[in-house]
Amino acid sequence: MPPENPSRGQDRFDDDDYPAYTMGRAAEMIGATPGFLRAVGEARLITPLRSEGGHRRYSRYQLRVASRARELVDQGTPIEAACRIVILEDQLEDALRINEELRGSVAGSEGAPGS
Repeated sequence: MPPENPSRGQDRFDDDDYPAYTMGRAAEMIGATPGFLRAVGEARLITPLRSEGGHRRYSRYQLRVASRARELVDQGTPIEAACRIVILEDQLEDALRINEELRGSVAGSEGAPGS
């Protein structure tokens, strides 16, 4: 019977920000080369964490971001432009989420007594 409280190690693999993947494995997962991952790192799209031995480690979130950049590069977009597009898409998504949250809080306060 599994424990009711999963170990801390299992929690990490459920964490999108946990740097679980080596450069080779990360590149394989997104169908790219280690050089591509270095390039998106140099373009500051993602910043991999470093292991105690100095090796790059990537999270699932970082791999999704790098994968989106790879899609754009595969369509002919220069890597610097692809990285900028991905950053702008991420900022737009955040802005839309914040806008929706603010609309919800305004709508909620309009129905409050004394409004």
